[in-house]
Amino acid sequence: MSYLKQVHAKTDTRFWVNNPSFEECDLAIAEGAFGVTTNPAFCAKLFQSAPEYMHSVVQSVVKTEKDIDKAAEKIYHQVCKDLMDRYLPVYEKSGKTSGFVTVQEDPRREEDHNYIIEASLRAKELAPNYMAKIPITEFGLKVVAELVKHDVPICGTEIFSLSQVTALNNVYEESAKASSKRPPLYITHITGIMDQYFADLVKKESIQISKEALDLAGTIIAQKVYRLIKDENMSGTFLGGGARGLQHFTNFVGGDLHVTINWSTAVELNETQKEVQNGIDTAYPSSIVDELLEKLPNFKRAYEPGAMSVESFADYGPVMLFRTMFMNGYSRLVDSVYLAQ
Repeated sequence: MSYLKQVHAKTDTRFWVNNPSFEECDLAIAEGAFGVTTNPAFCAKLFQSAPEYMHSVVQSVVKTEKDIDKAAEKIYHQVCKDLMDRYLPVYEKSGKTSGFVTVQEDPRREEDHNYIIEASLRAKELAPNYMAKIPITEFGLKVVAELVKHDVPICGTEIFSLSQVTALNNVYEESAKASSKRPPLYITHITGIMDQYFADLVKKESIQISKEALDLAGTIIAQKVYRLIKDENMSGTFLGGGARGLQHFTNFVGGDLHVTINWSTAVELNETQKEVQNGIDTAYPSSIVDELLEKLPNFKRAYEPGAMSVESFADYGPVMLFRTMFMNGYSRLVDSVYLAQ
């Protein structure tokens, strides 16, 4: 039995596959992946792994849609629909509890909550196993409130802080009580990107901090997010994201939680990990936390409950880094539409 199948058999930890090629999607299904996460850079990746497929989709769409932005949305929706079709049997077999595919709309219009709501409702018609992926900012919270009323499954993303988790939970509960709808909710802490942000910051500003503390920054906050969700009995399920190394999966094994990883990471886990070991209950020395709190102000903002206002979420450093990645990826799709016309 592979490592990932052992994890599923022995623990409540589950994995999702992120931005897969169609071949990787099929391999992930065979390995037991719970679902698929995509983001606005998905099509840019497919231009590399499946160029003929992507060019055919682009050509098909631009024949009838001349508006560049509308065409880009339709192309992204179409490729995600193809993933949903692959995962639909998983969704149906599970009793509609797994087999979801997430879709995150145009990052250039992230602050236009009315557009994101409308685009998400259009995507909802793609397939029953659609899940809306919504950045948890001041603007995204307005989208969440509306989508709950429509009973749309939600994956909250671009979450790095306890403040964002609390804000998401509050908005979800208020809307759920008002509408009597409780769609599935996943609370995604982007652990790997947080570590990348801090590593870049420390290098750029020559901050003197131990490697052990720096390497654990994202994990320590993610662990605290997971405990908050459990201690407060929140409706959502913790989902780890943005993995940049095996530790962004193994550090969480054993928890009643999910982690999204690239298929290449799944392969590496199966090749290198032989035994399932508990990672989620690892207690790290208080000295490490103290060092992080002292040396990295943005760690403190994420770590301490209520340290950030809703209005400040979108300007938080790791959020801006992650969003920039999506902007760059989505621009590749928009460029392809322009060139095809």
